[in-house]
Amino acid sequence: MANALATIILLLTLLCRSATAARTKPFSLRNQRPQSSLDAVADDNGICQLMVEPQNYGCEEHTVTTQDGYILSLQRIMAGQSGGTTGDRPPVMLQHGVFMDGKTWLLLPADKSLAFLLADNNFDVWIANTRGTKYSRGHTSLSPNDAAYWDWTWDTLVSSDLPAVFNYVYDQTGQRLHYVGHSQGTLMALAAFSKERLLDMLRSAVLLSPIAYVGQMTSPLARSAAENFLAEALYWLGVDEFDPRGEAVVKLLQDICQKTGVDCTHMLTSFTGPNCCLNSTIVHVFLDHEPQPTSTKNLIHLAQMVRDGKILMYDYGDTGQNMEHYGQAMPPLYNMSSIPNDLPLFLSYGGADALSDVRDVKLLLDSLKDHDGDKLVIQYREYYAHADFVMGENAKEVVYDPLLAFLRLQ
Repeated sequence: MANALATIILLLTLLCRSATAARTKPFSLRNQRPQSSLDAVADDNGICQLMVEPQNYGCEEHTVTTQDGYILSLQRIMAGQSGGTTGDRPPVMLQHGVFMDGKTWLLLPADKSLAFLLADNNFDVWIANTRGTKYSRGHTSLSPNDAAYWDWTWDTLVSSDLPAVFNYVYDQTGQRLHYVGHSQGTLMALAAFSKERLLDMLRSAVLLSPIAYVGQMTSPLARSAAENFLAEALYWLGVDEFDPRGEAVVKLLQDICQKTGVDCTHMLTSFTGPNCCLNSTIVHVFLDHEPQPTSTKNLIHLAQMVRDGKILMYDYGDTGQNMEHYGQAMPPLYNMSSIPNDLPLFLSYGGADALSDVRDVKLLLDSLKDHDGDKLVIQYREYYAHADFVMGENAKEVVYDPLLAFLRLQ
């Protein structure tokens, strides 16, 4: 209990320092000066110009508007360094996890990053960015300063963001697409597939560090936050946007990382598990671009999953509100065993992952026990933790080369 309280005190201290360090920009965004609700342009010219074009790859910026008005950013890497045209390239959609954005797939050097490897192997690469992240903050009528802008959880990403991007890529390419998700990106896909959504536009799905059941996660930070209702407390205090890049927090991390003898690769351990294969350079790159905001309500939903050990829609905590939203007293279940048995799946998980714990992954695999044997590829990497799958120095050889071989067969 003492450790849990210490964790909560530390997090609240960082949040308070962030708020007091920037008094003209308080952590709770409800009272800020309004900005343009259509301002989807960040403080630079976008991911293409920032991360892709400097590596000599062609890149296009796209936007897609969801049914509830969010304007999402998409990047398309049109061709790899081997050349060729987009017409004969099967499309692949890359979906990041929570606290991340599309730059997730571009943090490693070009010869090791999954997005560039896919482009070099004749795939048409589409990088998604979920609502609320740096390049997807636009809306047709709301501002990120409005509480209503942040009134969503991953349920909404399943019902709104994911189909909007799928439909857009399908319409642009005229082809069914491959899907690659990491962390929350896998949860979004699994939930959609369990409802038999998007399947008519899908060729196959790759799930890296799959998040479905999370009741047995061992991450000290994530579990302490869930068990002590930290997200609920923040929501009650009026914090609708959870932004880990508060000014004071970022400065603190950068100062610590620059001290002689301090290895920042270990700062992720208490959240993700002991990543085996990150070097200090990639962690500095990570801190330059990530982490990204999410809604506090989304964190409440994820915390409910940790406490309940089930994959349910958001629980409003009140029978009347649940009845209003779902027509039943309890939130509906996402049934993983309803995922079609003939859907080609590539699932890769790590033995050191504190968020996608091996025991939870085995529950997911048990739900898929009737899956066609030739349609399910399971990859286990004993020493991999959560961040290794997107930032590991050896991810190309350990994960991505087998992943590419799987995609070529579909």
